[in-house]
Amino acid sequence: MNFRVDGHSDDTLVVFAHGAGAGMDSDFMSQFAKQLALHSIRVLRFNFGYMQANAEDGKRRPPERMPKLLDHFEDVLQHAIHEYKPKRLFLMGKSMGGRVATILCANTKHTVNGVMCLGYPFIPIKGGNPRLEPLELCPVPVCLIQGERDRFGNREQVGQWQLPDTIKMCWISDGDHSLQPRKMSGHTLEKNLQNAVSECIKFIGGIHA
Repeated sequence: MNFRVDGHSDDTLVVFAHGAGAGMDSDFMSQFAKQLALHSIRVLRFNFGYMQANAEDGKRRPPERMPKLLDHFEDVLQHAIHEYKPKRLFLMGKSMGGRVATILCANTKHTVNGVMCLGYPFIPIKGGNPRLEPLELCPVPVCLIQGERDRFGNREQVGQWQLPDTIKMCWISDGDHSLQPRKMSGHTLEKNLQNAVSECIKFIGGIHA
């Protein structure tokens, strides 16, 4: 398994999973991990198996099925816990990675303190019912950081659904699925990422081992 580790901490570890189409070295993943690591947090990001194969041979493969993604994430957790022995463990995911993280929390043998989802994919890409069950079954607090214009669940759509009380919903101004605002909005991606990182820091700080 290949990893990228940003920051140093004997206390808090965040294991960060990528989305369906871009791996651990994407600009979004790299920038977010490095900004979060500035706050005395160790961030470990990794590639799922299909994405690592894509990176190695340049071919483009679709995501593996959920059971295989969950098994890989579990293996990463086991390695990370053995290697770093954190006092607090958080899972974080971009889009698909956040969905996998919430499902894993209900199945893993390891103690997880919370989950952070960056652009949760409420609406399947081919349409259909919203993916609320992973959030409803997740046994730990969840912080959802969502762009107001996210096509996989915008502010108006999400407002129609009843989310569990364990969910903290954070809206990023005029952001799309990657928190990118429109130029005409007066907001910037840099500021939106800073705000998203700040929400993560507040969420982590509010949860104790």
